[in-house]
Amino acid sequence: MKTLIIAEKPDMGRNIAAAIDPKAKNNRTYIEGEQYIITWAIGHLIGLAEPDAYDDRYKKWNIADLPIIPSTFKLVPNRKTMDQLKVIKDLAKRCDSLVNCCDAGREGQYIFSLIQRHLRLKQPVKRLWISDLTPETIRRGFAELRDGSEYDNLTKAATARSEADWLIGMNGSRAFTTRHNVLLSVGRVQTPVLALIYDRQKTIESFDSLKFYEVEAQFQQEDLTYRGLWQGERMTDPERAKAIAAKVKGKPGRIASYEVKELKEYPYKLYDLTLLQREANGKYGFSAKKTLDIAQALYEKHKVISYPRTNSNYVTEQNIPEMHKALASLQGTSYDEWVRGANKGLVHKGNKYICNPSKVEDHHAILPTHRKASGLSPEESKLYDLIVRRFLSQFYAAAEYKSHTVLTEVEGETFKTNVKELLSLGWKIIYADQKKEKGKAAKKDEDSEEEEEVAEPFSVDAKAGVVCREAQSKEKETQPPKPYTEGTLLKAMESAGKQIEDEEVRDAMKDSGLGTPATRAATIERLKNVGYVTMQGKKIMITQKGRTAIELIRAAGVELLTSPEMTGMWERRLNDIARGNASDAQFMDNVKKFATMIVEKVRLQTRVDVKAFEGDDAGARGKSRRGTAKTGKAAGERSASPRGSVRARTTATATTTAAGASSGSEAPSEPRVVAACPRPGCGGRLFMGRKGYGCSNYRSGCKFVIWKESFGRSLTDAQIKALVEKGKTAKLKLVLADGSPSEGRIVLRSAETGDIGVEQA
Repeated sequence: MKTLIIAEKPDMGRNIAAAIDPKAKNNRTYIEGEQYIITWAIGHLIGLAEPDAYDDRYKKWNIADLPIIPSTFKLVPNRKTMDQLKVIKDLAKRCDSLVNCCDAGREGQYIFSLIQRHLRLKQPVKRLWISDLTPETIRRGFAELRDGSEYDNLTKAATARSEADWLIGMNGSRAFTTRHNVLLSVGRVQTPVLALIYDRQKTIESFDSLKFYEVEAQFQQEDLTYRGLWQGERMTDPERAKAIAAKVKGKPGRIASYEVKELKEYPYKLYDLTLLQREANGKYGFSAKKTLDIAQALYEKHKVISYPRTNSNYVTEQNIPEMHKALASLQGTSYDEWVRGANKGLVHKGNKYICNPSKVEDHHAILPTHRKASGLSPEESKLYDLIVRRFLSQFYAAAEYKSHTVLTEVEGETFKTNVKELLSLGWKIIYADQKKEKGKAAKKDEDSEEEEEVAEPFSVDAKAGVVCREAQSKEKETQPPKPYTEGTLLKAMESAGKQIEDEEVRDAMKDSGLGTPATRAATIERLKNVGYVTMQGKKIMITQKGRTAIELIRAAGVELLTSPEMTGMWERRLNDIARGNASDAQFMDNVKKFATMIVEKVRLQTRVDVKAFEGDDAGARGKSRRGTAKTGKAAGERSASPRGSVRARTTATATTTAAGASSGSEAPSEPRVVAACPRPGCGGRLFMGRKGYGCSNYRSGCKFVIWKESFGRSLTDAQIKALVEKGKTAKLKLVLADGSPSEGRIVLRSAETGDIGVEQA
C-alpha cells in the first residue's frame, strides 16, 4: 500500500509533489505516484459543532439555557469543502501510513488532528516539520520525518485553545446578547484587546494637558556653534523662564563638564511575524491581516521567504549555511551593491545576536530563501524589501558614534548639550536612502529632541570660554498617549498590555501575550467586523458599541474577561501544555468554571437601554483644541440608561486602566495618575508628563519630579510606582553617571524633590 500525504493547502501539496515525486500524476484533487498519494485540506475542513448540535433548544438564544458545557465536543464538516474531505477519506482506505504536511505550527497541527479524528484514521503518522517550501528543504524534511506522536502535546494545546474559545465565546456572547437585547460578541482574546483600546481612549479623553517652559540657549566657541537646554526642575512659571533667558543672553560662560564616549549600535533583530506586522503598519500603513496575507504569499506562492508565522527573532546553527546561501543568491539583484559590501564572517554560530537556538522553538526568524524574487506585486515587493534589508544588515558591522555630553554654565545657570557624532554607518548604510524620511517623522513627533545627531566632527575645548549668543524660553505642553495603531496594538498584544522596554523581558513575555503571531491579525479584524472599533487613518478608534460592551462586562463583575494579564497567563498555560509541562484537562476544567461564572454574573445584571450602544464613534469625542478633556462625564457614561445602571456599577471598574495601557487609576477629568506624591503633607498625585513624572500640586509649589530617562533607562509607570511606594525598584541593568554599565536598584533619595540614586548589587 501507499503513503497518504495530507498538506494544508493545494499549493503546498503541489510543491511537495514537485519536490519528492515530479513524475506523479495530477488528478485534480490529489496527485499520485508510485510511493505517495498527495492530497490536501483547504484550510479547516472540520470545525466544532454549533450548540444546537447538542440540543434543539439551543437554536434559540435563551439565558435560562446557559451555560452550554459539552461533555465531549462534536465535530462537523465544513459544507463548502465536504467533497475534498470525502477525497481524503477514500484515499486513506488505499494507504497504510500517513504524513502530516500541514503548516508546522499549532494551527496546522489542529487542522490535521481534526481530519484524523473525524475520519477515524488509524494509520501510523509521520510529521513533516519545515520552515520554507523550496524543493531542497522539502526533500531534506522528508529525509528527516519525525514520528507523529512527538506532537501529541501540541495537538492537546491546539484542541484546548479551540474548545476554550468556544466555551467563552458561545456562553459569553449569548449571555450578554440575551441580557441586553443587542448582539454582543465576547471572546477569550478579543475582549481584553478591546479593553486595551478602551482604556487608552479613556486616558486620552481624561488627560489634562499641563503647560511648562524650557529655556534653550545657543553657544559659540570660536567657529563652533551648539545649543543647550537649561537644567533644573520643570518650570511652570513663564516669567521665570523669560528671566533666565534674559539673564544669560549675550553673557560669557564656561564648560563645566565635557564627556565623550564611544558607542556602537548593532543591527536590529531579524523579524518575527509580529515585528514585521508592526513595521509594515508604521512604514506602509498595512493592516496586520494584510501583512500576514502578503507574507503568506511570499512563502507559499513565490517561495522567497521562510515560514512567516513565527515568534522567534533568532536562528539555529543549521540556518547559518542557508543564510550564506541566501546572501549569495541576492547577487545580481537590486541588492547587489549591499551584497558585495557584506561580511559573511559576521554571521556565524557564535554570534548570539543572530544565532540563539534556545530562543527558537517551532520556527526560526523570517529569512529570505535562496530563490530569486520575480513577478512580485508592488505590495509584495515592499514587504520583501523589509525582510531582505533586515537580513542583509546582519552581515554588516555595528554603526559607530561618539556621544558628546556638554554642561555649559552661564551666570550660574547650567545648560546641557547631547551630540551624537557619526563615525561609521556600518549596517545603517542599508537604510541610508530612507534616512531623510525617518528624520522628518522624528522631528514631527518630537520637536524638542535633546540629542542631536551630526555627521561632521564635533568637539569643544573644555578649557576655553564660550559666549551665549541667543537664549529664549519655549512653551511646552504635556501630551496624552497616542491612540493605538495596528502596529502599536500588536506590540501591546505581544506583551499582554505591559509597557516593556527591556528586550529580554519582552522576549520572555512572548509566551504570555494576547493570542499568537498567527491569530493576532484575525483578532483585530474581528473587532472591526463586529463594530467595536473603526479606523481613522492608521488610528484605531473605539465605537460607542465597543465602549458599552467593555463597561457592561466590567459592571457584571467579570473584569477577568477584560484582563490582558489573565489572558496572557492562559496563553502561557497553552504553551506549557504544548511542551508537556501542564495538563490540558485541568486547563479545560478552569475554563468551564469561568464560563459558568460569566453566565451567573450576567444573569444578575440590569438590562441597559439599547441607546447605550448607539452614538458617534470615538473620533468625535475627546480632546478640545488645546488637548484638555471636555467638561462633563466621560462619553461612555453619558450614554448609560436613564436609571444609571451601567454608570453606577462601573464606577470602580470602567475608569480603572488595565496595566500597560496606563498604570494606576484615573478619573474622568484628571490626567493619567501613577501613584500618590510621596512628599510629606502634599496630598498630590504623580502624573506622567512628556519627559517625567510630576506632581499634580505643582501649582501649589510641590517640586517633586522624577525624570523618565534616568540611569540609561526609560522608566516605566510600574517602576515609578515601586520607587514612591517601596523606595526602590527591582534589580535593573543601568548606566551610571560616568557611563559605566552596572546592575542595581534605583532608589528614592528624597521624597521632597524626587532625587534618585543607584543602590548597586
